[in-house]
Amino acid sequence: MSDLSSGAVLDDDLDLIAAKGRKKAREAAGAKAAVWGGKGLNVAIGVSAAVMVAGIVLWGVQLSGGMVQTGMRNLDSWGLYITSFMFLVGLSAGGLIISSVPKALGIAGFGGISKVAVMSSVACTVAAIGMVVVDLGQPARLWELFAYSNLGSPLMWDILVLGTYLILSCFYLWAQVRAEAGRMSHTALRVISVVALVCAVLVHSVTAWIFGLQQGREMWHTALLAPWFVSSALVCGTALVMVVAIALRKVGYLKLDQAYLVKLAKLLGAFVVVDLYFFGCDLLTEAFPGGSGLEVVAMLTTGPLAPYFWTEIAGCAACAVICFTPALRTNALLVVGSLLAILGIFCKRVQLLVGGFQIANLDMPGPLTPMQHAAWDSGLSGIYGSMVYWPTPLEFGVTLGVVALGFLIFFLGLKFLPLRPRGEEPPSE
Repeated sequence: MSDLSSGAVLDDDLDLIAAKGRKKAREAAGAKAAVWGGKGLNVAIGVSAAVMVAGIVLWGVQLSGGMVQTGMRNLDSWGLYITSFMFLVGLSAGGLIISSVPKALGIAGFGGISKVAVMSSVACTVAAIGMVVVDLGQPARLWELFAYSNLGSPLMWDILVLGTYLILSCFYLWAQVRAEAGRMSHTALRVISVVALVCAVLVHSVTAWIFGLQQGREMWHTALLAPWFVSSALVCGTALVMVVAIALRKVGYLKLDQAYLVKLAKLLGAFVVVDLYFFGCDLLTEAFPGGSGLEVVAMLTTGPLAPYFWTEIAGCAACAVICFTPALRTNALLVVGSLLAILGIFCKRVQLLVGGFQIANLDMPGPLTPMQHAAWDSGLSGIYGSMVYWPTPLEFGVTLGVVALGFLIFFLGLKFLPLRPRGEEPPSE
C-alpha cells in the first residue's frame, strides 16, 4: 500500500530500491549455490573419497598385521572404534528424531532441513556400521554373527536394530520425497514418522544396554544409561543438524529463515540441560555411598580422564549459554556452541568406554601373582588404574577413513538427491 499524496512508499514491494536489493540477494545466493553444487561439491566428494581410500589401505595393514597394531589389549578390548561407533549412532539418531518429531506430532518443524537431517542420519549410520566392521579382527567371519547368533545377547539386538534403522532411514527419506511430490498422503508419512521416531529411540537404547547390562563394570551397570544415551543423541544430533543447516544456508543450498535456527537453538539448549542433569544424577549416585563408585567419580574429576570430563562440562555449559542468550544467537556463535556440544558428547563417550574398563565390579578368578601383573598386590583396581588406553596412529587413520565414508555419502546425497524443499530448484550451473 502506498500514500501517493505524500509521495512516501509504505509497501516495501513497491520500493524499487528494496526490490533491486532482494533481486541481488537472490542472485548472490543462486551464484553461491551454483558454485557449491558444481566445483565446490565435486571437490568435497573427491577429498572425502581420497581420505576413505587411505583409510581402506590402513585397514588392510591392520588386517595383515593383526589387532596387536592397535592400542587395544585384553584389559581394554574396546577402543577408538567402538567409541566412535557409539558417537556416530548418537549423531544419526538425533538427526532422525529432529526430522520425525514435528511430522509425528503434527507440529511446525524447522523449515526445509528435514530431508537434510535424515540424509545426515543415513551417512552417520553407515559410518557407525563401518566402525564395527573395522573393529572385527576377522571381518570375513561377519556372517557368523547371523549363522550362530545369540538372540539373548544385547550385541545381537544392536546388530538387528541398527540394520533395521538404516533401512528405515532410507525408506523415510524416500517417503518424504514422495509426499512432497504429492504421491504419498500426509497420513501415511505421519505413520512412518512415528515408526522412525520409535526406532531412533530404540537404536540408542539398545546400544546403551550393550554396556548397561554388564554387571561386571562399575561405570556401566546403571539403569540410567539408556535414557542418558538418548539425551546425548539428541544433543549431538541436534548440534550436527544446526551446523549443517547453517553451512548449507551459507553456501546458498538452503533458504532457511533465521527464526527456524533460533527454534533449533532453543531446543538444543534444552537437550543440553537435560543431558547435564542426567550426568549429575549419575555422579551423585556413584559418589554418595562412598563405595567403589567414588573411585569412578575421582577418576573422572581428578584422574586420568579429567581432561575429557571437564571438556564435556565446559563445552556443554557454554553451548547452553549461547542457545539461551538471545544476544549470543548469531550464526557464528551457534556453530561454535554446536561444535562444543558435539565435542562434549564425544568426550562423554571416551569417559564411558575407557573408564568402564578401569574399575571392575568382579575380581579375577584365582589369586593374582607377580607373574600375571606387576601391580598384583594392589588388586584389580591397581591393575586397571595404570592401564588407561590410548589409540595408535593406525587406529586414528582407519577411523578417519570411516568418517570420510560418512562424509562421502552425505555429499553424494546433496549432489544427486532432491534434498531441497519443493520449489527450491537447483540453480543451473
